Amino acid sequence: MTPLSTHTSNAVGTGTAMAVGAMCAVQLGLAASVDLSAQVGAEGVAWLRLSWAAIILLALARPWRTRWNRSTLIVCVLLGVVTAGMTMFFMAAVETLPLGTASALEFLGPLSVSVFQGRGKVRLWALVAVAGVLALTEPWRGAIELTGILFALGAALCWACYIVLTQRAGDSVEGLRPLAVSMPVAALVATFTVGPSVFGRMDMGILLLGIGLAVLLPVLPFSLELMALRRLNAASFGTLMSLEPAIAAIIGATILAQIPRVSAVVGIILVVSAGVGAARMGARPAQPVLQTAT
Repeated sequence: MTPLSTHTSNAVGTGTAMAVGAMCAVQLGLAASVDLSAQVGAEGVAWLRLSWAAIILLALARPWRTRWNRSTLIVCVLLGVVTAGMTMFFMAAVETLPLGTASALEFLGPLSVSVFQGRGKVRLWALVAVAGVLALTEPWRGAIELTGILFALGAALCWACYIVLTQRAGDSVEGLRPLAVSMPVAALVATFTVGPSVFGRMDMGILLLGIGLAVLLPVLPFSLELMALRRLNAASFGTLMSLEPAIAAIIGATILAQIPRVSAVVGIILVVSAGVGAARMGARPAQPVLQTAT
């Protein structure tokens, strides 16, 4: 194996591991927030996560030490807007749609990135992935609500934009500094959107609990995704995201004793196969980092 192919293989392996780690953190974060959602509502949990994540990333990354150019700053601000939109739209969708239906519709976002940016076998793996997601989530079992569908499609659009913008931001600025700009923007959007309705539900205990939730979701997974997208192309990364419902099903079976149906097992096999196939061709050339610390 040549040095170049070895470097490519290492980049693919590292990027894939980061993407899988991010998805595991998301699922664990969702499981950890079930009880809190009953107290402050899904919108309260979303606001709490985004707000604490903004504070944590500002403290860690210190974005004011970076020389920002206008175009990069705009990309990071837009990333913050779509991050908030992805969170808030999906939250609204699951209030009127079954979770499986909302998840299947939201996956149209990363799937569209895989189809439009992918070439050859990457597009084929994307179609395999969507078949697996449909088998896992079985959206046809739930009732259809037009408003919920529109919210889920909005989350899908934001997710697609999130992947593209995260990659552009990660190529332009080193470390976690892109998130240190985008996450405060996301927190501000969430505050203006749902803040007035959730402030009264907070107390000191809930606010402190939010620190741990924010680390688990979104600080850890968004950081891992940023680093993964520096190593993987967006099309393969989008297909890899299909592993998330499979990870959720596996966690449910092993931890919560929720035994999946036969169709779910078939779905897991399909999305794992698609994820492996996409990862094998997912490397991208090294990208220069433009903005550095002063």
